[in-house]
Formats: sequence, structure tokens, C-alpha cells
Amino acid sequence: MTEHCHHTHDHGTEAPMQSPYEQAFAKFNLHLHDEEVAAAVGRLVEEKKAQYDTPEVKRALLGTIELTSLKVTDAQETIMQLTGRVNDFTDRHPDLPHLATICVYPNFARTVADTLEADGVEIACVAGGFPSSQTFIEVKTAETALAVHDGATEIDCVLNVGAFLQGDYETCADEIAEIKAACGECPLKVILETGALQTAERIKRASVLAIYAGADFIKTSTGKIEPAATPEAAYVMCQAIKEYHALTGTKIGFKAAGGLKTVDDAVAYYTIVAEMLGREWLDAGLFRIGTSRLANLLVSEVLGQDVKPF
Repeated sequence: MTEHCHHTHDHGTEAPMQSPYEQAFAKFNLHLHDEEVAAAVGRLVEEKKAQYDTPEVKRALLGTIELTSLKVTDAQETIMQLTGRVNDFTDRHPDLPHLATICVYPNFARTVADTLEADGVEIACVAGGFPSSQTFIEVKTAETALAVHDGATEIDCVLNVGAFLQGDYETCADEIAEIKAACGECPLKVILETGALQTAERIKRASVLAIYAGADFIKTSTGKIEPAATPEAAYVMCQAIKEYHALTGTKIGFKAAGGLKTVDDAVAYYTIVAEMLGREWLDAGLFRIGTSRLANLLVSEVLGQDVKPF
């Protein structure tokens, strides 16, 4: 992953006391109105989605899926079964794209690492006090480091939403930077929990903060609160990613998670990413979908028969 720009330089005549976060925010369009965002994304999906509603795109979507099990009932046995199903599917369908990742709690990283045989499938773990992010930073970094030690190849953490809503950007950014350091070489996805942020302006601000603090991907939701992923949140997050790329040349990934129930939903998010960020994001594996239920529907549609491989 490319290095992020962690420092912004003040070339204007603004007050020298401006925080690094305010300097970063000043480079982005934060004047967003929820109604305008809703109208814009509605138009985009209505006008463009049909051209992406194709067998090729649905096959490609298989390769974006992070097959997720984050249940209170998860156990070593159930996670081994999940990994086994991914292995079987990959063996049975070598002509189809493999899934992007298996996403589990950190205590199951070793279980997945020991049983995963499907080439190219990453092991993602939610760490850092998922899903609330309400614990000590020492616990967040230790959990991250333990997950990586046990075989996680990607980490998903949650923005400290409470601190963010209080305007304590320093705490938010410092925590993300420390978790990123504990990831080593593994990519870090920062979950914004957009349903708790509620407004387009806050979602954009949180996106910028997470990216400057070290996120390699920004992700909509934990799936644990409503609303989870929405096209509006995706649109705003992709805006931030696009503006950051224009400023720095660095590509940040986007992950939609929570509440994606249908193949139609998946095609809508693909449309937003394709239209706002372009093919290079899609080709570089910088678009992901976190889901537990959608994978079977997508495979059924691609194969033209009702199957439940996962």
C-alpha cells in the first residue's frame, strides 16, 4: 500500500494555530446537503445501473465479497465449516472469481489460516473493540497485533464515533494511526458507522479523517446498527476518495457492508464505484462488499440455478 500523506502544509495566510485536521478538511468540499446527495445518487443509479446489470458484472461481484461471520454463536467448528465451504466452492468452480476474503472475529484468525486452502482469499478480522470501538486503545492495538500474529491479512476497525461526534478528531486520528501501526503490512479498513453519523457532511468529514490517519479502505458500517450501508453514504465516501486521489495520487479502497440483501443492491454499489472512481478501482480490488447472505444469491444468479454454497 502506498504511504498516506499524514501532514498537510499551510500555503495560505490562515491562522497558524489551525490543527492538522482542520488543514486537511479545508482541502475538501464539506458543504454537503443531504437532500442534494440523495437526489444526485438517485439520478446516478437510475441513469447508469442498467448498463452494469450484466452477467459479467455479477461474476466480477463474486470477487468483491467478504464472506462474513460475526455472530455471538461463532465457534471454532462453525468457522472451520465456513472455511471448508469456501475451499469447496473454489475447487468446484475454478472458472469463477474467488471470494475476496473471509471476515471473522480476531480469535478465529488462526482457525481460518489453518484451514483455508483457496488461493487468493484474504483473512480479514474485525479488531479494535468491534463493533462499538468502546475500549482502551491498548486493547485495540493488542487485539489488532494478536489477529495479525495469528494469520489475519487485513484488519477492519471502527472509528471512535463517540469522540468524533464530540469533535475530538485528535483522539480518532491517533487511535487509527496506532491501530494501523499494529497492522504492520496488513491493509486497514476503517468502519465509519455511517448510520450513527447520519449526515452527509459528517460522513465526508469522517472519511477524510480516517484516510489521513492511515486507512487503506473506508467502510460504511458494522452491520450492527440501522441504517447500515446506504447508497448516499457510499456516494459521499467515494467523493472523499476521489478528492483525496486528486490531491495525492493515492487510491483508497471502499467497502460497503451491512444491509446488502439483494443482487440488485450489489449492482447499485458497483455502479456508484464504477461511475465515481472508475475501472481502475474495480480492477485493483479496491471495491469490497461485506455480506453473509448475499453471496449465495449472487452465486445462484451467476450459475443460473438456486444453490447455497456458503
